[in-house]
Amino acid sequence: MSTGAWILIVIVAAILGAVGGFFIARKYMVNYFEENPPISDDMIRSMMLSMGQKPSEKRVRQITQSMKKSTKKK
Repeated sequence: MSTGAWILIVIVAAILGAVGGFFIARKYMVNYFEENPPISDDMIRSMMLSMGQKPSEKRVRQITQSMKKSTKKK
């Protein structure tokens, strides 16, 4: 093959690798954040305390579940 053909193959392979890598990394991060949300129950409790509310376990669980549902809808 000529030099021009090799250069074209390398450029196309690099573009396909970058696009494929982007989508694989995006899928990994979405799954990671679904399994490990960035806010924990302890953080919710401290936020409720700072707002002057008494954090009952039932209310903390409700907030956690609503946050998980909102991330699954997107």
